[in-house]
Amino acid sequence: MKPAAKLATYEDLLALPVDVHAEIVGGEIVVMPAGLPRHGHVQLALGRHIGGPFDGDDGRGGPGGWWILLEVDVRFDRHEVVRPDVAGWLRPRLPDPWDQRPIDVVPDWICEVVSPSNQAHDRVRKRHLYARCGVPFYWIVDPSERTLEALRLVDGVWTDAGSHDHGSIARVPPFEAIELEVGRLFPPLSPAPVLPRSG
Repeated sequence: MKPAAKLATYEDLLALPVDVHAEIVGGEIVVMPAGLPRHGHVQLALGRHIGGPFDGDDGRGGPGGWWILLEVDVRFDRHEVVRPDVAGWLRPRLPDPWDQRPIDVVPDWICEVVSPSNQAHDRVRKRHLYARCGVPFYWIVDPSERTLEALRLVDGVWTDAGSHDHGSIARVPPFEAIELEVGRLFPPLSPAPVLPRSG
């Protein structure tokens, strides 16, 4: 009889080389490739356009009330440890995150930036995991398609909270207090090539 496979824990992640980006989903270590520059651009833009008013501007005219953090380890249980591209917590639920690794408080919002290599992981496996663990809001941002899909958890099931393309200006839950210019999340569109003049 074949012995049962050992389910991975956070200690197994810590044993990996420091430059390896990995998560544990369903007790299995999933190694993620490094993101393309457009992926990092979207993360920084989310930090600016969401983190700015809801985290950085707290007490300075913005809505405030949140911590918005990029690529921190979140442990839902011993065998489910992820590193969302961007995650947010309402401050009363996570008053002092600064020296915690991993964070054991379920985020109030998660955003994953998908790429061709991780589409199924973010759209299927992590979508199911986040619903099961009670994440209230989940955004999926696709830099290639220049879209933002927002989901809200209702009775354990994801419901559509808005789908937007790069031309949209929208109030997207849970950050309805601001209008988000979705196109500003993405790198500029490449200009049309200049063709040589004939003759």
